[in-house]
Amino acid sequence: MASTTLKPAFAYAVVYVKDVAKSVAFYAKAFGYGVRRLDESHRYNYAKLYTLKCEYVHPPYICVGVADGGELESGQTTIAFTPLHQHETDGLTGSVQVAGSGHVRNQVEICFDYPDVIAAYKRAVENGVVPVSEPEEKEWGQKVGYVRDMDGNVVRMGSYVYVGQFK
Repeated sequence: MASTTLKPAFAYAVVYVKDVAKSVAFYAKAFGYGVRRLDESHRYNYAKLYTLKCEYVHPPYICVGVADGGELESGQTTIAFTPLHQHETDGLTGSVQVAGSGHVRNQVEICFDYPDVIAAYKRAVENGVVPVSEPEEKEWGQKVGYVRDMDGNVVRMGSYVYVGQFK
């Protein structure tokens, strides 16, 4: 039997962006998240704290952040937005490679589920995302659409998939 002390919890997904403050505001407005924290000091600084309520997302919270970063309310997992280049990680883990065109994507997608994916997709497009494909019904019963954020990251927007939904 595996030890419970060795069972991981998925804690962070880091999104590397050109401008942290703009990306935090963009994700909050386009995808309906509340801002938990925004640190523009270029060092660890928790003095600025903003909390807003998200009305479209379940679970109702998402996060963005580290040094010179920000957090959005997201629930258990933090989505961290951090600059493309960081002196403490570039030399250790390598530099971030940015997709060069709209036909190239990063190795990871960001996926958000909504009770009304059509309304969420419309709001995201109205707030500046680049539409890739409108939500459509998939054979497994989920409605899925794709957009790109201001840094070219692919964001998948879908309806919830429930246990027992697959046939």
